[in-house]
Amino acid sequence: MYELRPYQGEARDAVLSEWDQGHQRTLLVLPTGTGKTVVFSSVIQHEIQDGSRALVLAHRGELLTQAADKLRDACGIDSALEKAESSSLGSLFPVTVGSVQSLAQPKRLARFPADYFKTIVVDEAHHALSDTYQRVLEHFADANVLGVTATPDRGDKQTLGQYFDSQAYEYSMSRAIREKYLVPIKAQMIPLELDIGSVGMSNGDYAVGEIGTALEPYLEQIAVEMRHYCQSRKTVVFLPLIATSQKFCRMLNDVGLRACEVNGNSDDREQVLADFEAGRYDVLCNSMLLTEGWDCPAVDCIVILRPTRVRSLYQQMVGRGMRLSPETGKDHLLLLDFLWLSERHDLCRPSALVSKDAVIAQKMDDQLMKDDSVYDLIEAEEQAERDVLAEREQALARELAEMRRRKRKLVDPLQYAMSIAAEDLANYVPTFAWEMAPPSKKQLEFLERRGIFADSVTNSGMASMLIDRLQRRQQEGLATPKQIRCLERYGFLQVGTWLFDDASNMISRLADNNWRVPFGMTPALYRP
Repeated sequence: MYELRPYQGEARDAVLSEWDQGHQRTLLVLPTGTGKTVVFSSVIQHEIQDGSRALVLAHRGELLTQAADKLRDACGIDSALEKAESSSLGSLFPVTVGSVQSLAQPKRLARFPADYFKTIVVDEAHHALSDTYQRVLEHFADANVLGVTATPDRGDKQTLGQYFDSQAYEYSMSRAIREKYLVPIKAQMIPLELDIGSVGMSNGDYAVGEIGTALEPYLEQIAVEMRHYCQSRKTVVFLPLIATSQKFCRMLNDVGLRACEVNGNSDDREQVLADFEAGRYDVLCNSMLLTEGWDCPAVDCIVILRPTRVRSLYQQMVGRGMRLSPETGKDHLLLLDFLWLSERHDLCRPSALVSKDAVIAQKMDDQLMKDDSVYDLIEAEEQAERDVLAEREQALARELAEMRRRKRKLVDPLQYAMSIAAEDLANYVPTFAWEMAPPSKKQLEFLERRGIFADSVTNSGMASMLIDRLQRRQQEGLATPKQIRCLERYGFLQVGTWLFDDASNMISRLADNNWRVPFGMTPALYRP
C-alpha cells in the first residue's frame, strides 16, 4: 500500500473535513506531479468503507486508466469501467471510473438511480462547468463532489466558484519545489523576438490557428537555437497545430536532433511515446496532446511554442517536466522561454508558475528579459519579493505620513497586510458566494476591538481571513495591530514580524522617554 506524503495526508483530511462541515462540492488544488490521483484514491478508500459507491469522472481515456491503476496500486481497490460498451451497473466493484462523454448520454445516465454514487471525483476540475459534466453531476445531485485541478489563477477560481462551494486544500508549486517533491525550474530566455501582436482571441485564449501562422517564419531559427540548448536533454515541445508540430519535427531532425512527433491522429502514438521514453529520440513534438494523462519523469527540458494566457494550461505543459527522476540524475527542469511580442499583459511567462502577485511576477519577467542568463525561478521570486517589499515599505511610509495627518485611530486592512507581509491578504479577491457577502456585525466588532479599521472590510471572506490571521498571530505571540500602528508612527519598519513582547518593550521605552525615539536609534534600521 502507498504511504501518503505529509501534504497528501493533509489534503485528504481537509477534503473529508469540508464534507463533514456540509460543503458538498469542494476543490483540491495540487500542481502537476504532486500526486493528485493518489490523494483522491485515498479519499475514495475512506468513503467506500461503509459499502457505498464512488465515481471517478474524466474526459480522456488516459486519465481513466491512470485513475484505475492508481486505485489498485495505492489502495488495493479494483474498479469497473463506464465507457463505450463497458458498463459498471451491477458490478461488485465499489468504484467506477467513467468517461463523461459516455455517462452523459441521457438514456445511459437514466439507468443509474440518483443515489447510486455517494462520492464523485472530477479529475481536471476545470472541465466541470461544461454541459456534459453538469448533466452527470446534476443527475447525482446529492453526492459529495471533489474537483481536482492544478493550481489555477484567480480568474479560474472565480469561474470554478460558480459550481464548487469551497476549497479544501491548496499545495503550491513553490512549496512543492522547496520541499523537494518537484524539481527546481531554471528558465532560459532565448533572445528571439516572436511577434504575436496580431494574433486574435478564441474562447478566452490566443487563437491556435493564428498562432501557427505567426510562428511559421521563426521555426527554422528556433530549431537552430534548440540544437544549442537541447543536446543531451530529454525535451518536450508544445506547438499549436498538428501541421506545425510535424513541420517543426522535420526541422529539428534536419539540424541534427533526434526528433519524433505525436498527435491525436497518430496510429503509432504508444510506440512513439515508448521509444521516446526509452531514449531513441531526444525531442518529442506534440500539438497540445500531452498536457494531461501522460507522465515521463525523465523529461528535463520543456519548450512552449504555444503561447497562452491560461495559467492552468501553462502549468500543465511545464508540469510534464517537473517530476522527480533520481535514477536519471535529473536535478532541475530547463524551461526555454521566448520574447513573445504582444501588447496584451496577460501572456503567461515563467513567473506565472510560482508567483500569484502580479507586481512580483512583473519584476521577475523584467529581470529574466534583461539578458540571456539562466534563472532559478524560486531564487528569482525571492529576490523580486525583497525588491517589491522594499518598494511597498516606501509606499507604506508615505501612506503612514498621510494617515498621521488624518489622525486615523485604527489600522487600515491593506496597511495591516503590508505590515505583516501577508501577500494573500493584500491581494485577496473573494471567490465563493459566502465570501462575497457583506461582513457580519460580529466580525466587524471583533476587528475593531483588535485595532482594524473595519469600514474598509467590504466582504465576509476578507473579514474571515483577517480574523483568522489575527487569532493565529496572537497564538504565535506576534505584534498586535495597535502595536504595529504605534511603532510605525515612529518610523519603525517590518513591525509585523516582531514578537508581542519586543513590540511592548519598545513602546515602554518610548513612553519612558517622553514618547521620543531614544538617542542614537534609527527606527527604519532597528530590528529587535
